[in-house]
Amino acid sequence: MNTDSRQLLDTEHATRNTPNTLRITRHASRIGVFVCHCGINIAGTVDVQHVVQAVKGWRGVAFATDYKYMCSDPGQALIREAIAEHRLDGIVIAACSPSMHEATFRRTAEAAGLNPYRVEIANIREQCAWVHQDARDEATHKAIAIIASLVEKVRGDEALAPLSTPVTRRLLVVGGGIAGLTAALEVADAGYEVILVERQAELGGRLRQIRETYAGLEPLAAALAERVEAVLRHPRIAVLTQSEVQSASGYVGNFQVEVATNPLVVAASAAAEAETAKAVTTKRFDDPLVGAASAAGEGETAKAVTTNVFEVGAIVVATGYELLPLARLGEYGAGRVPDVVDALEFEQLLAAGTPRRPSDGRVPKQVVFVQCAGSRDPEHGLPYCSKFCCLYTAKQALLYRQRVPDGQATVFYIDLRTAGRRYEEFLQRAMEEGQALYLRGKVAKVFRQGEQVMVWGADTLTGRTVEVAADLVVLAAGAVPSAGAAELGRRLRATTDGLGFFNEAHPKLRPVESLTAGIYLAGAAQAPKDIAETVSQAGAAAAKVLSLFSRQELVQEPTVATVDPELCAACGLCVRACPYEARQINERLRVAEVNPALCQGCGACVTACPNKACAVRNARPVQYLAMLDAALADV
Repeated sequence: MNTDSRQLLDTEHATRNTPNTLRITRHASRIGVFVCHCGINIAGTVDVQHVVQAVKGWRGVAFATDYKYMCSDPGQALIREAIAEHRLDGIVIAACSPSMHEATFRRTAEAAGLNPYRVEIANIREQCAWVHQDARDEATHKAIAIIASLVEKVRGDEALAPLSTPVTRRLLVVGGGIAGLTAALEVADAGYEVILVERQAELGGRLRQIRETYAGLEPLAAALAERVEAVLRHPRIAVLTQSEVQSASGYVGNFQVEVATNPLVVAASAAAEAETAKAVTTKRFDDPLVGAASAAGEGETAKAVTTNVFEVGAIVVATGYELLPLARLGEYGAGRVPDVVDALEFEQLLAAGTPRRPSDGRVPKQVVFVQCAGSRDPEHGLPYCSKFCCLYTAKQALLYRQRVPDGQATVFYIDLRTAGRRYEEFLQRAMEEGQALYLRGKVAKVFRQGEQVMVWGADTLTGRTVEVAADLVVLAAGAVPSAGAAELGRRLRATTDGLGFFNEAHPKLRPVESLTAGIYLAGAAQAPKDIAETVSQAGAAAAKVLSLFSRQELVQEPTVATVDPELCAACGLCVRACPYEARQINERLRVAEVNPALCQGCGACVTACPNKACAVRNARPVQYLAMLDAALADV
């Protein structure tokens, strides 16, 4: 190790404690090195005995040994015994990637009385043995260099303690559709307070516009009304309709969310709410209401927009979807031909009994359904499949035939996608019982000719062009994020994709978690999905919330950023560089401050600070300089 780097490291450990800086402790002086064979994964390429002999002569290394499988129970027992017998105050495990067993080795060290943050993993399997299988000498030399760098790092590591923050056991749900209602009820029934924020005047979302479900054709109205009523009457759920989230701050377990409410549509009391039986209510808990302000002055409360700030521990985003506006589907006659409607409009025509044309009120005898209207079409900005269109088109074609027995339904489709229990059988039922004619091909043009709507398309299975004289055209328009979803994402600091759907943390392993800890996703806010999948995801999001609320406090890694106030000039560069908004300038003290609950220890502030006032615990620049010196000592 370079003498200057060693002196820097030793000097830093002697630094006195100052406000806002981490507590400096004596650096590790009795280090243990444990080299794993990993069967033949490492030992088949690296000469582990030679490595151990080389390590034993290093400054501060009090013990070194090798073993076939360090992660095994006997291997962990060996580590514990060595820590106790040789009074080790820092250890290096030379083995596989830290993503595999770092947590295991930290628990082992802690069980032996060693601070787990004085454990370092030298990856000599993936980064050495596996990539140098035909060069044993070079691999052995590289393994020694890797271990040397980690010995220097653990020498500078501090004994840290995990950080803990209390959890506010209260949930905020954004969106009053079936996803929001389900999540709210699940959490409230478990005994926790819920605040439900809905932008519209009534709860229910898109399900208010749908009469029956597909596959079973079960009526939805009664089931939805029952769920809405359960939410409105629940003693632990406060419903705020005609309300929107204005801003949010804080972190998982401790969010502060500002909500603006239009009082013109909010019931004055619980009694008024029961009387009107509407989804318009305000039930406020004394606890979560941190502050309130009115946008109007005295005497103007009748028209004021009231803002309330609520303290919550978690947020569920369930903002739903909208259909692609017909104005963007001009090639299908939308906006120009009155008898071209979207699927939700046709749903209302069916709900009235016998459907009638918007233009003249006549019963349509020939209805053309156009699937993928805007979906799977990059030109319309919707390159994705909207997932539920194939099945609600089949449902509508079947219901149309039931209401108009002498009518004919023709469906233009690109592909038929029916993933789901009993969905394929339902599609076959629509074709057979509803006698719907399915034509595989895209529609080229829709225009009005006299009293009819002409549809020009192609049947790609037969290679023929098709012309249908229709009375009514129904467009299965693509599903898009609800209006304002992207802006809500910015306010919540939860990322959305380029289309406005909220991003999940991992599509397979963490599908209901957003990229912001403590914010969960339910329903079509994440992507188009049907009712069954939406309810399932809402239940999964509620389960995540309940798992969070089962803890009194959250524990997180202490390897966060710190600030040296004697070097900080309060320039604000670190504040702008932080991607997690974990830093701010204390205007009174004129120094940067770190919120450890938000900090992820990424080090962006360290690179941005011109005064070297920023550092990350156990990842300080002087440690990395010492690691480089050690790794390159023989180069």
